[in-house]
Amino acid sequence: MRRRKQREDLVPELTPMIDVIFLLLIFFMVATVFKKDEAVLLLQLPKAKDATASKSKQKKNLVIELTPLALAVNGEKSNFSKFEVFCKKLKDRSIPIDLRVDKKVAYEKLIEVLNVLQKYKLSNLSLVTDR
Repeated sequence: MRRRKQREDLVPELTPMIDVIFLLLIFFMVATVFKKDEAVLLLQLPKAKDATASKSKQKKNLVIELTPLALAVNGEKSNFSKFEVFCKKLKDRSIPIDLRVDKKVAYEKLIEVLNVLQKYKLSNLSLVTDR
């Protein structure tokens, strides 16, 4: 009687599988659309001739965006009464404020925002323009 040969266990090759995993990882990283954290409202900013980017890295800026139909504070849509309450609750009065205003906004709305900022003595203000 002849002895049967025992079967060897089949083991998949790991090297090609690792290569495929890395290729898929690179593909998904390149194909992913990264979210911009600063654009909450669609704004058409006015152009500036001499635009210098001066960003303070020490303090987190307060970002106010204003369109003809909406107001956003730090990426959250708001209205003027909520904005006033938010300004009233601010403890640090020297916080840098970036004011992004659509070029189609009526002066009255901009003046309302500036009046609230002045009322609560928030004066570290910079107007953001498009280069």
